[in-house]
Amino acid sequence: MLTSSSFIRLPYTPDLTEGGIAFALRSLLYSFDHTSAALYQRLRRVTAEAAVELAFRRQLSQQEIPFEVKPAAPFTEPDKFNVTLGGHRCDIKSFLISHRDQIAEMRRSADVILNAPALVPSDHHVMDGFSDNDLYLFAFVSGLTASSQDDLQKVTETNQPHYLIHAMPAKWRKPLKWNPLGPLVLKSDSEAEMLVEVSGQDSARGFLTRQVHLPPKMRVTVEDPFYSVTSIHVKKMAAARLGIHSPAYKEAHVIAPLEWGNIWVYGMEIILAGFISHGEFRQRAKFMAQNSRVFQFDHTKTKNLYVPISSLNPLQDLFARVKDWQAGR
Repeated sequence: MLTSSSFIRLPYTPDLTEGGIAFALRSLLYSFDHTSAALYQRLRRVTAEAAVELAFRRQLSQQEIPFEVKPAAPFTEPDKFNVTLGGHRCDIKSFLISHRDQIAEMRRSADVILNAPALVPSDHHVMDGFSDNDLYLFAFVSGLTASSQDDLQKVTETNQPHYLIHAMPAKWRKPLKWNPLGPLVLKSDSEAEMLVEVSGQDSARGFLTRQVHLPPKMRVTVEDPFYSVTSIHVKKMAAARLGIHSPAYKEAHVIAPLEWGNIWVYGMEIILAGFISHGEFRQRAKFMAQNSRVFQFDHTKTKNLYVPISSLNPLQDLFARVKDWQAGR
């Protein structure tokens, strides 16, 4: 039986968020459509999930636990990679806990996590391309977000980090016809110069990004061969509209000052809870209906399979086995 004393607690450093954002921006290439608020919420969760992956690899390196990094299994994002321990591919399922009362509860006693479910979306488990000997690892990230305009204003006034993006509409992110969108033209109504970063894909569907200096109220042409535009990033809160035009579309896409989302995650701590093999999970997991209320979510968005966190295996056991396996090679 797992206990909270078996949890591995890792510090959360800002560079983890930076690395997580880099992955989150690429995830827009493959994401499904959401409403604006839901999409930025999803991007913050992707940022936190990628941060856990990076922290996990850092922990393995610091503890001198041998591991490999291999391309993800089929049916996942092409840019995603999995850690492999002793030949077992690790699929990390992490949960961002951003409600202050829950963070305080976790700080008082990590035992609250033991009562949470170890969730895996049921469609992911069926189609994830893993073998029964591969592993699920479950982790929790405590961290705040600044998603509302009031929160964002406080963040900027106190010089805290933030990362503002505007996710482009589906026709820009995933065009039906794979033709050049350029030359792109950018213009802002701002009274001050703006530094803008455009992200998307080139002709070979590789990730492409370009920084553009926008003088006040002047058009700037971007000659780079964008075939899709997934997001626009600005360094500071925009006080005026910003427009982007492509010859492929009749009308420019105009971004209003309030149409930016802050995807920075103000992480505090990462807790690596435990692990279970895919085969054991398949045998023991129970079904959880959509819209269920659990510790991690006010309402689950999908159908899930789960086992109790308390029934997982301690990660220290896995790490010891990996070291023994490596020593015996």
